[in-house]
Amino acid sequence: MLTTLLKGKLHMASVTQAELWYDGSCAIDADLVKLAGLREFEQIDIYDVNNGERFTTYVILAEAGSGTISMNGAAARKVQVGDRVIIAAYGQFEAAEADVYKPRLVYLNADNSVERTANTIPIQAA
Repeated sequence: MLTTLLKGKLHMASVTQAELWYDGSCAIDADLVKLAGLREFEQIDIYDVNNGERFTTYVILAEAGSGTISMNGAAARKVQVGDRVIIAAYGQFEAAEADVYKPRLVYLNADNSVERTANTIPIQAA
């Protein structure tokens, strides 16, 4: 049996553009894509922290080092420039893989610079 786990995420990215008439997708700074272990054309889920929208699209590459997070096509209607979003990708793993797998978590500042990286999330206190 396969288990679906978080593969990688960009946490609290700031939307820099919303391009309604561009090919539907999410353009992400190529350096951030690599750091989070994502791939061009990979399916991603986006969670808008500002308005609660949750939607699915796919990754396209933006210029490395640009800090770009651009929602394109229909996704442009779900966000506002400046919104903070979580971009997550999931993978399916066999039980033995799932037991040892660690996701690639990238925490971003408001300007989409990297605050820190991790592969675990602390236990949430009661």
